[in-house]
Amino acid sequence: MSVLTATFAFLFYIATAVLVIFVARKVWIYSKTPAPLKIPTTPAPTTRSGVAFRMVKEITIFESLFKSNKWIWLFGWLFHFGLFLVLLRHLRYFTEPVWGWVVFLQPFGKYAAFMMLFGLAGLLARRIFVDRVRYISAPSDHLMLLLLIAIGASGALMTFVEHTDIVALKSFLLGLMTFSWATKAGLTAMPNDLILIVHLSLVILLMLIFPFSKLLHAPGVFFSPTRNQVDNPREQRHIAEWASKLDSKKAN
Repeated sequence: MSVLTATFAFLFYIATAVLVIFVARKVWIYSKTPAPLKIPTTPAPTTRSGVAFRMVKEITIFESLFKSNKWIWLFGWLFHFGLFLVLLRHLRYFTEPVWGWVVFLQPFGKYAAFMMLFGLAGLLARRIFVDRVRYISAPSDHLMLLLLIAIGASGALMTFVEHTDIVALKSFLLGLMTFSWATKAGLTAMPNDLILIVHLSLVILLMLIFPFSKLLHAPGVFFSPTRNQVDNPREQRHIAEWASKLDSKKAN
């Protein structure tokens, strides 16, 4: 096993462990954080099924963002939908045989990289040129967008400019999933291409940063009380879990 292959194998295992453990920990904290107030953004649904439908619209078409600012919605939706297609296309590296619907999505995911980059460029321009947004933007906000742009650009370069050995790359990734380094055959060597090395290094960096960044809005949206609460304060009194436990202790 080459030094390059061993290094990236180790980094991917570390990054995956950090991503899974700390995102799971954050989600657990979200789930345990009390919601002391009934604060759904109105007009809000009055049933649980209505809340579920509202959440589906929020995570698929960004309904609230569309209502507030059409330009931000356009760039944000292009980025997220482009990223979604790109990630689906990447499933071909982790499945053997490749699922039929993943094969069907390959050409769409291939050009979705440009959709993703266009959306990111718009979001970055917004943070630079819109005064009120620039005022509240931290350096990390700019760096996160630049990191995502670099990942998308390096991936597009491998697709349209400087191709890498896809077969060897897939064998390497499948080997990581099945822990082939512990077998007699060993882990397939990772292609020694500069753009690929840069691309994978940036992906590993993103995996390490994700659990501690604002990108946690991805799972966090499901725990937003303005979105996940039923608008029924007239029919039912809202009591936070910690308050109900306190009342029960006083009663005893």
